[in-house]
Amino acid sequence: MTDNRPLIKHIKNHDALFTDLALIRNAHAARLGLSEFDYHKTPKFVGADGQRQCIEPERSIVFPKLKSLAGVKPVLENAVAGLSLVTKSELGFRYPTAALAGIDAPFIKRFRSEYFHRVGEDRNICRPTNLSYGIKSRGKGDNRQEYEIWVPDDQLQQDPLPLFIEKYGEDLPDDVRSFANESPKVHGWMGVKRAAFEGFYRDPKTTGDLVICLGFSVDVYNIGARPDLSFSDNLQSSIAVSNAELEWEIMGYYAPAHHQFDHDQVWLAINNTLSAIGDPLTDIYNNVIIPIQESKTERILSTISAEGISAEQINQMDLKPWEFLQTASSHRRKPKDPSRSINLLGRLNRLFYHSEKKLPSLRHIHDLIAESNK
Repeated sequence: MTDNRPLIKHIKNHDALFTDLALIRNAHAARLGLSEFDYHKTPKFVGADGQRQCIEPERSIVFPKLKSLAGVKPVLENAVAGLSLVTKSELGFRYPTAALAGIDAPFIKRFRSEYFHRVGEDRNICRPTNLSYGIKSRGKGDNRQEYEIWVPDDQLQQDPLPLFIEKYGEDLPDDVRSFANESPKVHGWMGVKRAAFEGFYRDPKTTGDLVICLGFSVDVYNIGARPDLSFSDNLQSSIAVSNAELEWEIMGYYAPAHHQFDHDQVWLAINNTLSAIGDPLTDIYNNVIIPIQESKTERILSTISAEGISAEQINQMDLKPWEFLQTASSHRRKPKDPSRSINLLGRLNRLFYHSEKKLPSLRHIHDLIAESNK
């Protein structure tokens, strides 16, 4: 797998991963004749009031099952003129994700990590690492704000606001700042396996001189039935929902050397690119797409709500994200056997390795989406 997908070997090391990804991206740009172009990250979006916002320009479509996305990479290449997929840019992630604020909150608040087994340990036993808190706008519409920080393991229980301030400074809006300061409370979880890859999009009519860099991902996920990931008598399972999702996000752009930055021009090219990818995909997959306008974190919240779990019950549970890093709870006991502590990390593992709803391997996902449909 690592011969054709060299970035997979860096799955635990972000510094090495993104350094090598930049080299692969630049090499692909050179092959396309962009040697005199410079790479730029997605810029801040400046609103009509002058406020600089950290915008996440992305779109996604949801599918009932992963098999609907078989061969999606050649589908993209054939359907989107001007799109070039970056050779050997394949990545892989395992993301346990928790919703930390309720369905009526002004923003999404999530806790996310990556998931690895220890050397020599059963691969079905994984432990979170690379921990992060994120705050995002609600829904899946245009101009969604996103603010995310990485949190050292030993600081997870501390107020994350200083880390948000350190990273974003004056670009952190007051309402986001206040929301970041609220104590986290787990409302529910999902386990995600993500197969990611990159592409370049160029159309002089809609992107001008710019070449837009996209990150694509195919996510396969399970959503827990209850906030504490316990068994649901109603569903006869600890898992309530299993779906797949195709996402495309603007990562940055290449511009001719010494190009004069123009905010409106760049954001017009970004939005045109999102549509250039989304319009043909919607047509091709129209019969199988699940028409959902929620983000994945909001899916967690609506799933928990659909199971009849109230805000009052969630408050009574008062689950904290760091509890799910432990194999034995210090104060939570099994209802049927109070002498035994609850293993919340074990329950988190079931989101990925449930005997009846096990998520596929990253190798399988990458192989499936690269299949030729001829």
